[in-house]
Order: sequence, then structure tokens, then C-alpha cells
Amino acid sequence: MTMGVKNLFGCVPGKMKAWWHLEAGKDSARFGEMLVETARAINPDLTIIDGIIAHEGNGPINGEPRHLGILGAATNVFAIDSSMLAILQVDPAVVPTAAACQRLGLWQAIGDIDFPLLHPEELLVDDWKLPASLVPIDFGLPRVLKSTFKHLYIGFIKEPIGAYAGR
Repeated sequence: MTMGVKNLFGCVPGKMKAWWHLEAGKDSARFGEMLVETARAINPDLTIIDGIIAHEGNGPINGEPRHLGILGAATNVFAIDSSMLAILQVDPAVVPTAAACQRLGLWQAIGDIDFPLLHPEELLVDDWKLPASLVPIDFGLPRVLKSTFKHLYIGFIKEPIGAYAGR
């Protein structure tokens, strides 16, 4: 599930994301822990989750859009993820980032979170569909190498040559 912790992976610059996928993507527990440690290092002051239209089932490519009408915000990224799993009634143990939060002692129990507006119990979704199975999220060495060399070619050969082409 892509929530606050996973979204912070977007802060990893450029090709590093692909290399991290390659390094940790074959093991969902290890990938989840890497995402949690990234979130802990970034330590955002505010996390917003847009669950107005969510994606359930076999996403992100083959999932189905679903209207939930939920928008959440928290000063603790782990608390917002915990809250969303409570709303969707998803066992944290089956979500790699949530399971990693639990192992690392970062999990926020619903009873420990202050909800100034609506409590998760008021927003429960009874029939949320998870993927049929988790698929590996590694990119594979050939794909990462091809992408890296293409990036280097564009940055160090093609663009510099283009700068002199009109002279």
C-alpha cells in the first residue's frame, strides 16, 4: 500500500531509487524497512494522504480506482499510515512498511493518536481489496544498468554535443 511512508521514497534523488529497488526489492520485508528508515531520516513535519480516490486490488498498474472521500494529515508519518490501515481494516502485518514500523518500534497504535476531527472508527471501510499477492518490486540489473548508462549518455555526451551543434 502506498501511503505516507512509501511516498517519501520520492525524495530519493534520481537513479538512486532504481539502485535501491535493485538492492532491496526482492525481499518485501527488507524493502519495507528501507522505506521506513528513509521516512525516519527525512522526518517530515507534515504528511498529507489523499484518499479521496484510492486504488485497490492489484495496483498500481492493474488496480481499480475507488472513491473513499478521505483526506488525512498528521505531523507523524507513521501515525497517518497506521490510521489509514485502521480505516481500511487492513492487518499491518501484511503491509511491508507497517510491519517494518512494528519491528523497529515506530508503529503508532490508534489509541496513542489524537484525532481532532474524525476517528478512524467513524470512517471504516468494510470491503477494501488488497492485491491477490505481493509481486517483487526489484527492477533487475539489466534494466537499472541500461537506464543508468542512458542517463550518463544524455548528460555527458548528447547534451554537451548539442550545445556545440549550432556553432
